[in-house]
Amino acid sequence: MIGNEGMLLLDTVRRLNRRGAVAHLLKLLLKTHPADLAWVFRHLTTVERKKVFNVIAQTEMVGEFLSEVDQAIMLELVHDLTPKFMVTVISEMASDDVADLLEALPEEMANEIRELMAKEDREEVDDLLQYHPESAGGLMSPDFLALDGELSAGDAVKIVQERSEEMEMSFYLYITYEDGQLTGVISLRELLMHPPYRQLKNIMNTNVTAVTTDTNQDEVAHVISQYNILAVPVVDSSYKLVGIVTVDDIIDVIREEASEDFLRMAGAGKDTEILLKSTMANAMTRAPWLFASWVGGIMAMLIITAFHDELQKVLALAAFIPIVIGMGGNIATQSSTIIIRGIATGRVNMQELSRVIFKEMQVGLILGAVYGLFLGVLAFFGYSEPTYLGLVVGLSVFFVMTMSATVGTFVPLILKKLDFDAAIATGPFVTTSIDILGVLAYFLIAKSLLSL
Repeated sequence: MIGNEGMLLLDTVRRLNRRGAVAHLLKLLLKTHPADLAWVFRHLTTVERKKVFNVIAQTEMVGEFLSEVDQAIMLELVHDLTPKFMVTVISEMASDDVADLLEALPEEMANEIRELMAKEDREEVDDLLQYHPESAGGLMSPDFLALDGELSAGDAVKIVQERSEEMEMSFYLYITYEDGQLTGVISLRELLMHPPYRQLKNIMNTNVTAVTTDTNQDEVAHVISQYNILAVPVVDSSYKLVGIVTVDDIIDVIREEASEDFLRMAGAGKDTEILLKSTMANAMTRAPWLFASWVGGIMAMLIITAFHDELQKVLALAAFIPIVIGMGGNIATQSSTIIIRGIATGRVNMQELSRVIFKEMQVGLILGAVYGLFLGVLAFFGYSEPTYLGLVVGLSVFFVMTMSATVGTFVPLILKKLDFDAAIATGPFVTTSIDILGVLAYFLIAKSLLSL
């Protein structure tokens, strides 16, 4: 909830909290979706959060609310809660949400909570915690419907009616052997279209799309979006069905991954909750990335200083430095962003790197020629001396833009090939290198053509 409705809810919560109208505030909170309350909490002060959360803690929605709220805010809210109270909260939560919550909590507090949990619940959560949080095993829910293929469609419908509230998602029924190996799947819609006497093994789809417990969350998201399914089964090394990853979890993954990529490309780290951090923590996160830009700026300054004599002879050269470097940096960022997005969506074939690089190089050639011509003509008519200044500027823009498009394409592709995160390439790394190479190329061309 954002926009006018969100601001109205935020103002109402603040007003009721300020007046101490707990009864009215409680009624409002009970009518509001936990996801909307999570948005409201981002805009409350620390003191306001504590007071409002004390009211939420009296309701049954507290577990669902903690699952929706940002991690930084969640840690702030539960800091003063006792492990005994937390156990009562998580007892109403899905096991995968409990695992995520315990993963985020300080280790000591998480262990205290685990010790107070019921044995069955603790074992279920521990099974999830053994997997990497960004893998299919870390995302999956163990609450799914798995049935024997010998059952009839009528019996399956009865089981769905009895157990659907316990399950994460009952839109798909997974068919397994006696030892739990995944053998087929049937949607609830398909199940209802068959007569009650027909056995599941005769109507199930044996071509099941599944992922393993160690499959990266990016690949899981790709599978779900590629095949337009609401959930994907997760199997272990023996193809035993151990859980499912649902589309609502994948939406969160896609949003988180996109946010991290944008932050990296902007040179602001990858912490998606950076706006919720303190001023000092925010500064410390961004400082290393800015240091790379600072180093690049120093190196560009040294190059310009090295051509001090040339600049004194042709002072007009200084006027075109910003635009030459700016055009190079912009096209490099464009190319890198396009390639990184193409890699993420599967539109870039990693087996044909030369073709991808050559295509972007051609784009750089075309745009470099166009803008080089425009700027060269402007320099020619704007500055009568030296005669070849327009040619120098035009060639520099042409060369720098072509080189920048090539570098902006080449770097993320090579990083991906080496199994590094390609998103870091569009941060200060590419733009800084382009600044250095662009300044150097500009002065070398000027020195050569103007005989300086």
